[in-house]
Amino acid sequence: MGQQQLLLIVLGVIIVGIAIAVGLAVFRSESQSSNRNNLITDLERLASIAQVYYRKPSSMDGGGMNFMGFALSPSDTGNADGSFSLSLQPPNDADFKRGSISPIGSPASKIYIIGCGKETGNDDVRAVKAYAMVTPDSVDITKMN
Repeated sequence: MGQQQLLLIVLGVIIVGIAIAVGLAVFRSESQSSNRNNLITDLERLASIAQVYYRKPSSMDGGGMNFMGFALSPSDTGNADGSFSLSLQPPNDADFKRGSISPIGSPASKIYIIGCGKETGNDDVRAVKAYAMVTPDSVDITKMN
């Protein structure tokens, strides 16, 4: 084989290697973005369930204008997108853990629904994270990673 043919083979292998590396990076980025978007959609859905609970009279197993007693069902604490839990305080990084079914134990007019995704987040170490601050009239989503 001639020297020119060997050079073309080596050049071809390098180009294919670069194309594979770029493809993997794009796939990882899209996977991360997709997990974050799905996590936020789940947080919005859970927030609307919490708001319905807040407005429903206590005689109908609701909160009677309070979040006290609200809990995530076992099926709502985790899915293919991640795990979810409740808090009365804005979460810090340590609060992102496996889903919990513990109900809100004290009177509250604002709760936080915490979501921890399955894909690695922006820091390439920890999982995708977000939380929703839920009030009777609004939902505010904050992305953490």
